[in-house]
Amino acid sequence: MGLLRKFFSNTGKPEGVMGRIVVAMMNRGHAGIAAWGFTHLRFRGDEDVLDCGCGGGANLAQLLRLLPKGRVTGLDYSPISVEKAREVNRAAIDAGRCTVVQGNVLELPFESSSFDAVTAFETVYFWPELVRCFAEIHRVLKPGGVFMITNEATGRTKSHEKWLKIVDGMSVYTGEELEALLIDAGFAQVEIDEDRKADRLSVRAYRA
Repeated sequence: MGLLRKFFSNTGKPEGVMGRIVVAMMNRGHAGIAAWGFTHLRFRGDEDVLDCGCGGGANLAQLLRLLPKGRVTGLDYSPISVEKAREVNRAAIDAGRCTVVQGNVLELPFESSSFDAVTAFETVYFWPELVRCFAEIHRVLKPGGVFMITNEATGRTKSHEKWLKIVDGMSVYTGEELEALLIDAGFAQVEIDEDRKADRLSVRAYRA
């Protein structure tokens, strides 16, 4: 159990050789939930989008496909994740369409009103001080911008309980719990979609 806990706890901030394995696994393993999450967004194709907790960069690659005239920025707390995300998206980075930076969502290294949309896939489980994090995202969004959270856990079933036992620092939230925190952070409107059968959750919050 100790090795298992150490391995899966590495998902919060991948480190070392084990972290490299975790990042590669997440790029493959999260593809399904990410594809479902993207069905809840509609893009013109020229937006500036930030993916917080970008992990190994698979979702950045998908965003680049959805935004042929846009720009995509990835942010992750883990240097290993940043390295992998840059590797996966090297061509777009060289073309000036993608940037990947190391940083903390508590203090986003971006100017206010910089992005049309912000996404967070399978990551808010590990964020501290959620209202403060959400307020930072609200700050960097343009007026009318959307912040989308996509989780592979609705918080309504018991399926996530096994992960809470083996992943240190993980918390699972219902859509209503996230909605309350987002409103506290300044968002004007929140939409919730959940698929209880598949145990997945999409929450979209809009800046006025």
